[in-house]
Amino acid sequence: MSANNHLMDLGRPASGRRRLKDLLLQKDNRICADCNSPDPKWASANIGVFICLKCCGVHRSLGTHISKVLSVTLDEWSDDEVDAMIEVGGNASANSIYEAYFPEGYTKPGPDASHEQRSKFIRSKYDMQEFLKPSLRIVSGKSSLSSSSKSSFMDSFRSAGSQRMEGMVEFIGMLKVKVIKGTDLAIRDIKSSDPYVVLNLGTQTIQTSVVKSNLNPVWNEEHMLSVPEDYGQLKLKVYDHDTFSADDIMGEADIDLQSLITSAMAFGDAGMFGDMQIGKWLKSDDNALIEDSAVLITDGTVKQMMTLKLQNVESGEIDLELEWISLDQ
Repeated sequence: MSANNHLMDLGRPASGRRRLKDLLLQKDNRICADCNSPDPKWASANIGVFICLKCCGVHRSLGTHISKVLSVTLDEWSDDEVDAMIEVGGNASANSIYEAYFPEGYTKPGPDASHEQRSKFIRSKYDMQEFLKPSLRIVSGKSSLSSSSKSSFMDSFRSAGSQRMEGMVEFIGMLKVKVIKGTDLAIRDIKSSDPYVVLNLGTQTIQTSVVKSNLNPVWNEEHMLSVPEDYGQLKLKVYDHDTFSADDIMGEADIDLQSLITSAMAFGDAGMFGDMQIGKWLKSDDNALIEDSAVLITDGTVKQMMTLKLQNVESGEIDLELEWISLDQ
C-alpha cells in the first residue's frame, strides 16, 4: 500500500507498473512481436504486443486508431491500458490471432529487415488484417476485432480502449516554437508597421511581443504548445498593432507538422543518435515554404528550421525554428 502511495505522483500505481514489467519478462515477450528483435522497449497498448524501436516507428505511422504506441519504461500507463495488455497475454497470444494464416512461402521480417519490409508486413498484419483467420476479418478494413465473438480477450481490451478514448484530448508531445525574425514585411501604417505574430494549434493560441515601427523585426522568442493526437496544421498570422483601431493582418501561413512529428516519434529518444537528417517538408506550390525544410537531430534534439513566405499579402517572410519535445523528457 505504501509503495502505491509513493508512486501516485507518477500517474500510475506501482502494481500496474510491476504487472506490466512482469508481463514483459515472459519468454515470448522478450522479442519483438513483429520482427523478433531482442529486448523490446515499446508496446502497442491497444493491440497488446511488445515491439522494438524500429517497428515502433511503423506502428506510429498507422495512427492511434490502429496502434497506440507507449514506452514500457518511460510513458505513463493507465490501469485500463495495463489491464488490456495482460488480458491479451502478450506477443504469443496476439500473434496466434494476427499471424494465424501466413500465405504459403511467406517469410516474416527479421531483426535486420529494412524499413520497407517492416512497413509492408506490419500494415498487412494489423491494418489490412491479411493473416487473420478469414472468419475474424472485418470487411471494412478497420483494425478492430471487437465485433468478433470468437476472441473474448480481444473484445475486452478493444472495448476498454474505446471507452477510455471517448471525450478525451490526449497529448503526444510538446512543440517549442522559436519565432526568429521577419523580413520585408508589409507596410500597414504610413511608412512602417508594428508587427507581432500569432500562432494557433488546435484550441491553443500564443502571441509574440510587438516590435514598433519595423518591417524587419527580430523576435527570437520561444513559445511552447501541447500537441494533441489530432494536431492538424500550425497556423501563423502576422498583425500590425494599432492603438485606436482593429489590428491589420500582414499575412499568414499554414505549417505542416507531420514531417517533424512523424520523424521524431519514429526515432524515439533522439539522444541515442548522432547528428543526422531524419525527415523533410518539401517546398511546393501548395505551401508557404521558401525552400525545403529538413528535420534534423542536432545535439540530441529534433529540430526543424524554416522560412515561410507570407500568404495573401504583398510581401513578407518569417523565419521559425521548431523543436519536438517528447513527454518523456
